[in-house]
Amino acid sequence: MGAPMFDTATTALLRAVLDEVCARVSQREISARTHVASKILEAATGGEVSPEGLRLVGRDALSQAPTMWR
Repeated sequence: MGAPMFDTATTALLRAVLDEVCARVSQREISARTHVASKILEAATGGEVSPEGLRLVGRDALSQAPTMWR
């Protein structure tokens, strides 16, 4: 089973939410950003495509991350 294909607008939304949620996370913290991205993508794949809902998922994923990520 391959990765879901999202339209351009949804892809842009996912990237914007990731960047917003991870604004205070260093670009070098690849594992943190990857964790948050995977949770946002998982939610979108499950049908969550509202900006508010995706932000909540991303913030929740970040809050569960080790403190060095924040």
